[in-house]
Amino acid sequence: MSKKPRLFHLLAQAKQNLFRSADRLFTDELKVSGTQVVALFAIKEHPDCQLKELAQVLQLQNSAITGLVGRMEDNGLVQKAPSSTDGRASLLNISPQGAAVIAAAQPLLQSINAQLVQGFSTEEMATIARFLDHAKQLDFQRPAD
Repeated sequence: MSKKPRLFHLLAQAKQNLFRSADRLFTDELKVSGTQVVALFAIKEHPDCQLKELAQVLQLQNSAITGLVGRMEDNGLVQKAPSSTDGRASLLNISPQGAAVIAAAQPLLQSINAQLVQGFSTEEMATIARFLDHAKQLDFQRPAD
């Protein structure tokens, strides 16, 4: 009998390695963390977004997003403007420097994606993509007694 792969464990290890490796690459090449690169792409897709919207997209807590956006603003990557409809809220947009980081990140992301699919057939990649899409939609429940 063959041993079943421990998928949750493998996914956790893969996520840890992928994020650590990508973060190192982005930091070395762009002087910007991987989280900041991901946030820039999210803001590009959602211009004039509020911090709470960015937190939802990135699946981060409000306190974490406040610190992240503060560092990005300090680094000149984003611009905050007051909301015209909510005096307590700020709207986020990419600065010219943030746009330059996105442009510089594109070839790095293409290389990352090429490395991820290396050695896998188109059919295998379709199965992997379907599995990952399934996994990202799961909301684990407690097992029935």
